[in-house]
Amino acid sequence: MKILELELLSDNLSQTELFYKRVLGLTPYLKEDSKTLFYRIGYTRLIFRKSEKTNPVYHFAIDVPNNRFKDAYTTIKVKVDILPVNGKDIADFSNWDAESFYFYDNNGNVLEFITRYANHTYANEPFSTSSLIAVSEIGLVAHNVPDLADRLKRKFGVPIFHRQPRSKKFTVSGDDDGLFILAESGREWYPVKQKAYAYRTRVMFMIDGVIHQFLR
Repeated sequence: MKILELELLSDNLSQTELFYKRVLGLTPYLKEDSKTLFYRIGYTRLIFRKSEKTNPVYHFAIDVPNNRFKDAYTTIKVKVDILPVNGKDIADFSNWDAESFYFYDNNGNVLEFITRYANHTYANEPFSTSSLIAVSEIGLVAHNVPDLADRLKRKFGVPIFHRQPRSKKFTVSGDDDGLFILAESGREWYPVKQKAYAYRTRVMFMIDGVIHQFLR
């Protein structure tokens, strides 16, 4: 599954633009009426739309090449505080054949840089914004996680992620290219105490060669 487009809300687009330029080196390729920012992250279009006093908070992840993960970490670490995971900066997801690190953006979103070794992704050039592969995860919050997982499977053919057993309050749907992180409302976003709540999210994704759109 590949996430082709991800649309989120932000109460402060000017600060969002400054943060993503300063920390990730991203510049919007399009801005509409001071209400929308459009970014390209690899093959994903990341869109922020203006919201008013909503204070939306999301979790999403960006894939980086296997051989540039440490470079990505050292680059980001000098620009923003890394969120600790069990006292360490790097999260070891050996069960997912992956490593990652987390940080907040200006909106309080829990942003993750992750590398997935099963995908065997490599970059010849030194780490830069152009090294980013795609947005590979988005958190979706529901009161009934099993029901949402079943609906994604039934309507779009999105399977339960084979590396993560499903559970009542937390389930992962998708594959090594793209994932929906399904969390029960009020559950904490890993690895912080930030509670997960549902905010408007639009995702355009491709699975088995077919493009779908999902709006919550």
